[in-house]
Amino acid sequence: MSQATVSELTVGMEIPEFQRATGLHNWNRYAAVNYEFVDIHMDDEAGKAAGYPTAFGMGNLQWSYLHAMLRQWIGDEGRIVRLGCQFRSPNTKGMVVTAHGKVTAIREEDGQTIVDLDIWTDNDQGKTMAPGTATVALPRG
Repeated sequence: MSQATVSELTVGMEIPEFQRATGLHNWNRYAAVNYEFVDIHMDDEAGKAAGYPTAFGMGNLQWSYLHAMLRQWIGDEGRIVRLGCQFRSPNTKGMVVTAHGKVTAIREEDGQTIVDLDIWTDNDQGKTMAPGTATVALPRG
């Protein structure tokens, strides 16, 4: 299932992943949009001085990957009601970051199907980097 379909929803199902290899090219674009040109995100020496092997990506970029995963799954008709996560590990140059989601609850409310999910990002070694939860609303159809 690539896009959310109410009739196919089940608790425990995993939604399609969203994945990006990260590095300076991603961080520069994100920084340009958000005016976040901070040395630790642009310069390896600044990243090393902060205790990391290289410069590292913005935490909110992981949040945006979670958001993109949900948006692709629910499509234009769905609505992201809530999304929250904790940033526990940075993404460094060349790391592949994957956003995941798993349905934890489904209910009907005000003519919509409300879906709760556990969401998280992990790195290419499978280490969870930003665990969280989300709620989306899908029109009945």
